[in-house]
Amino acid sequence: MVDTMSKSEVAMHQQGVRPGCFYCEHSEIQRARMIFITKLSTSTVFLNRDQTHPGRCIVALNWHVDELFELRGKELTQYIQEVADVARVLKSITGCKKINYGIYGDTVSHLHFHLVPKKPEDDDWDDAFINNPQNPITGKDDVNNRLISQIRQELEDRHETL
Repeated sequence: MVDTMSKSEVAMHQQGVRPGCFYCEHSEIQRARMIFITKLSTSTVFLNRDQTHPGRCIVALNWHVDELFELRGKELTQYIQEVADVARVLKSITGCKKINYGIYGDTVSHLHFHLVPKKPEDDDWDDAFINNPQNPITGKDDVNNRLISQIRQELEDRHETL
């Protein structure tokens, strides 16, 4: 495999970065779909621009793996703890009844969780959320900025005390 990669691709692979992955390369596609909130020890938290479910976030691993089972020991434990911390914060901020967790990766293989706050009055309560709705609701800038600020503050406060 290494013989067919360029020197820069080899360097990226060794650093846990996959060429062409918008999570690894922090591309324009990524910025079009989500807004950076904060970086934690093993993950980066983003607000999804689709706010059909207010507070919907992405928790992406800070290096490239395709599958959850590729993480071991402390890496796995820390990543899952950070996903749980984000979920706890979202539930507190949004007042939702349940957080839905989605891990897909068919087209974006970089390990990441979709965290989707759900309420009984939602149209899709008692069903899976739609990952790419035809008519997504994008949050207004002031609402997004307020959510981002609240999530960032609560996560940073929690992680300073750990």
